[in-house]
Amino acid sequence: MKISARNQLRGTVEAVDLGVVTAKVSVRIGSNLIESVITRQSVQELAIEVGSEVTAVIKSTEVMLMVD
Repeated sequence: MKISARNQLRGTVEAVDLGVVTAKVSVRIGSNLIESVITRQSVQELAIEVGSEVTAVIKSTEVMLMVD
């Protein structure tokens, strides 16, 4: 599948926390952990489970940073 987003990070699903409507999916990319909240239905249709190889596609118009 082709997509225009350039920020694509391949990783392994480390955790899936299913809610009633949404699910939080934690993806390990090297030493980093990225979390995505998607619909529960999407998790089921894509057969995402712990150990699945996925690509995190990040499409954003701004990135905010903060330090104390």
